[in-house]
Amino acid sequence: MSEKQISFGRIFWPSLLAVFIMSIIGIFLFILVLGGIIGSFGEFGPKPLAVRNNSVLHVTLDGEIKERADISIDPMNFELNNTLGLSDLLYGFEAAQKDSKIKGIFLEIGDLNCGYATAKEIRNKIKEFQKSGKFVVAYNAGELISQKEYYLTSVAKENYAFPSSAMEFLGLGTELTFFKGALDKLGVEVQVIRGSNNDFKSAVEPFFRDKMSDSSKVQINRYLSSMWEDLRTDMAKSTSISIDTLHTIAEQMKIKRAEDGLKLSLFKGVKYRDEVMQILAKKVGLDDPEDLKLLDFEKYTRKKFNQNQLLTKNDKPNIAVILAEGEVSTDGDELSSRDICKLFRDARKNKSVKTIVFRINSPGGSALASEEIWREVYLTNKVKKVIVSMGDVAASGGYYIAAPATAIFAEPTTITGSIGVFGMIPYTGKMFEDKLGITFDRASTNSHSVMSTNRKLTKEEMAMIQSEVDSTYAQFLTRVSDGRKMTREQVNVIARGRVWTGLDAKEIGLVDRIGGLGDAIAHAARLSEIKDPKVLYYPLKKDDKFIELLEELNEGDENSKFIRSNAKLPNELLEQYEHLKRISSMSRIQMRMPFDVVIH
Repeated sequence: MSEKQISFGRIFWPSLLAVFIMSIIGIFLFILVLGGIIGSFGEFGPKPLAVRNNSVLHVTLDGEIKERADISIDPMNFELNNTLGLSDLLYGFEAAQKDSKIKGIFLEIGDLNCGYATAKEIRNKIKEFQKSGKFVVAYNAGELISQKEYYLTSVAKENYAFPSSAMEFLGLGTELTFFKGALDKLGVEVQVIRGSNNDFKSAVEPFFRDKMSDSSKVQINRYLSSMWEDLRTDMAKSTSISIDTLHTIAEQMKIKRAEDGLKLSLFKGVKYRDEVMQILAKKVGLDDPEDLKLLDFEKYTRKKFNQNQLLTKNDKPNIAVILAEGEVSTDGDELSSRDICKLFRDARKNKSVKTIVFRINSPGGSALASEEIWREVYLTNKVKKVIVSMGDVAASGGYYIAAPATAIFAEPTTITGSIGVFGMIPYTGKMFEDKLGITFDRASTNSHSVMSTNRKLTKEEMAMIQSEVDSTYAQFLTRVSDGRKMTREQVNVIARGRVWTGLDAKEIGLVDRIGGLGDAIAHAARLSEIKDPKVLYYPLKKDDKFIELLEELNEGDENSKFIRSNAKLPNELLEQYEHLKRISSMSRIQMRMPFDVVIH
């Protein structure tokens, strides 16, 4: 008897349906169990933060630091992914300074991921903490101690390193990537349109050049030199090593390992972690390091900050801080005009709010979105003073949205300016024809009805787009000249797409004062005659019991570990899960940084 062959479809589709049904049942059961957990959690509430006497705050800076904290759920293991927020961090240092139960800080650095301006703000808070008489012990324990990590820890009066750690201390530099050669081989030509005198707007150079232009080199060398001088000045004050000596150390590559740093007096010592624990124990009067009461800083600052914000929201806040980070777009997950404009309207309508601090960390982006945000800042500043605080970068569109503010603060190492406009239109017709044998033909009622990337723009079309770009640049000049009380000619001299550091920007009038977020808030309070500042951060913190539950489950006792390990979605469903990140596409005219900056 012959065997009858069973088709793939008869096996696959019933199996897929069974998996789907079981997944739905699994999710339903999971929600029932989780609902019960959340219900009991809501009844008893989250555990209050317990701070014992003689506690040492354990500050671990490892990973990315953004303007505001972000907590998301990893669906693969149902654990929390925490991104530290600068606002939370700064508040945590202030709270710890006033907390009589906190005797000092143990600062441990991992793979720090932030800009130098952010590092400087954290550094300044640690410096203030030490001035209160409390101790700070820093420990560089990674395989590689980066220059940025050392810059931050150098503020500690006691700065130690792991004995065998490699160390980088080479000054500042950046490397740009150019695509012209690859585009030539593909047969793709990029048609570039910049503001007529925007010779410093070098964002488009990688697409039609194979190296930096002279103007691009001038601005890059200038802002690197300015930043390097500021960093050396800070480190010199903390270590008593002259800025010239620090430059020589970098120039001659005198440091390769932590031991080299010790010989040159950059560290107080190189020690293993148990030796550092012994130092900490002695500082709080203990003989046994096992008796040390290390309190997790991330947990401490998050709970303190969240509690403060929930109380402030219901206690007539008088200062609003609007946090804006990422590329400017009309819609998306970063700095979208949709979200930021709404936050300004909300803060403007809040009758108890007297003044607003606008914190910007953005390389720019969409010209349209920048104009939308500019309008809300302009309208708000007419009724409530807006003070801008610039983070690591507030350039191009990031500067555009700052222009109408009453005052602008920046750190010395902030990258700002880049007042210019550009557009790019690729011509792909030759590539399709030569590489793939694909050709195109068109029919239209008018000469310019079909403006496609598969045909080159005519002279008339290029002139039309150039006119639009120039018009946008002229509007940019007007926005800055009106906001900064300068003539358009004065702005044009310092604009042209050129990037400036915060320190240089102050000298030429694009920035009013050097300082961080705290300085901007203090200035806003003085201008509005606020004696008791009550600061509310936007977007508002939400009391999320689900997130609080997962935080409790992630804190590590055996029961919570058991619950966490079993509170997972069905594997069949997880296999189908894809985390899609929405990327904002560049469209029409752009106000962006002239390049992506990665400073080593």
